[in-house]
Amino acid sequence: MDTHTAESEPSQEQVDAAATTLKLLADPTRLRVLWALLHGEHSVGPLAAHVGTPPAGLSQHLAKLRLAHLVTTRRDGNRIYYFADNDHVRRLVEEALFHADHLVGVPSHHAEPESARQVRHA
Repeated sequence: MDTHTAESEPSQEQVDAAATTLKLLADPTRLRVLWALLHGEHSVGPLAAHVGTPPAGLSQHLAKLRLAHLVTTRRDGNRIYYFADNDHVRRLVEEALFHADHLVGVPSHHAEPESARQVRHA
């Protein structure tokens, strides 16, 4: 599989996959869901209440995010918990929202995100 570096062009497959991911992130509900999942795992009921979406609708969003490998699950008895799949998802969501800060005039993120500090100091 080709990997993308600063010196190489991404393959068409990589560009298509990235565009699909960005399209999924373009939905406000899915962005809120991912933001919540970056801060801890949740089952459908509490997550639906947190983001203000009916559980049935939220389940559809979670299914799309799961198919795109943006969230993953763990089962505990008959309950399924969702969480953000990896640090790439964290950075995508954080950067999109940090960029939005500039668009709406909220410069609150100019300090380096905690996740970036942790990665650099590891």
